[in-house]
Amino acid sequence: MTKSLSQHNEANEQEIAERISRYINAATRDNTRKTYRSAVEHFEVHWGGKLPTTPENIGRYLVTYANDLAPSTLKTRLAALSQWHKTQGFSDPCSSVHVRKIMRGIQAVHNKKPKQAHPLQIEHLQQITASLDAQICASENNASVLRAYRDKALVLLGFWRGFRSDELSRLMFEDLDIIDNVCLRGYVRQSKTDRHNQGMYFEVPALQTLCPVNAISEFAAQIEMANGPVFRKIDRWGKLNQNGVSAGSIPAILRRVLFQSNIPNYKEFSSHSLRRGFAHWANQQGWSLHELMQYVGWKDIQSAMRYLNRSEAFPNRLTANDPENHYFQHRN
Repeated sequence: MTKSLSQHNEANEQEIAERISRYINAATRDNTRKTYRSAVEHFEVHWGGKLPTTPENIGRYLVTYANDLAPSTLKTRLAALSQWHKTQGFSDPCSSVHVRKIMRGIQAVHNKKPKQAHPLQIEHLQQITASLDAQICASENNASVLRAYRDKALVLLGFWRGFRSDELSRLMFEDLDIIDNVCLRGYVRQSKTDRHNQGMYFEVPALQTLCPVNAISEFAAQIEMANGPVFRKIDRWGKLNQNGVSAGSIPAILRRVLFQSNIPNYKEFSSHSLRRGFAHWANQQGWSLHELMQYVGWKDIQSAMRYLNRSEAFPNRLTANDPENHYFQHRN
């Protein structure tokens, strides 16, 4: 009896330990975990550093790569090394005055204008949808047809909601509802800036042309799915992967679609082109800054303005209470 109780307690403790480990892992996003692991590997393997380390060695590491890596990349490397030391129970060399001064100096000396992705324009959307519709009609390859339906839905929804690639990759069919063919309502369970995992509700209306609601509906009908990730990998035989496409693969999907649509300079576009393109479109249509921020989900003005050319931004500033400010129904 005592042995049985002991075994039960041991099994219970093991289960609790596994659950604790699972929740701790869930607290750190997969992309962050991969980025931090890569940063630690860079310090140890590429630079030849040993952990734990000292503020002096961290300073030498920063100086070694100051000419080659962007300050933002170096800051990410610092965050990763800082976390490693804290989780291993060592004092954090990255928080020292010595390291902070070096990092500030690097930012001052190597401060450059950040690169911005080309914004996707309405004419690009028209070319893309025409190209994908042609593939759907002409192709006898099931994989090509499914991929065209998927890519059309991804591009149109990504543009009209100003989604980031990580938000698109996390969309689940069970979190989407098409309301009387008038709009698509949905829920994003996680996003890059959602640090507390509260999720985000969204809505996008059905449009007369370039409609994201129709595109999602058509894609769902083709793959006959009601649950799981919306945007999935499709292999050469047209079989859908159970997992969603990764956020990192969406820029490649977009560039491939742009290339197939004969859009020049396709390599200069990225997944940010969807979000930036929508911001430019909304600006041209006279949306107020408050209206755009509320719709896309930007928390501060700086975030919104990074997606616009400041000289062109909001020439006719409307107020949020303007009766003519009704998003798409008066604009498309």
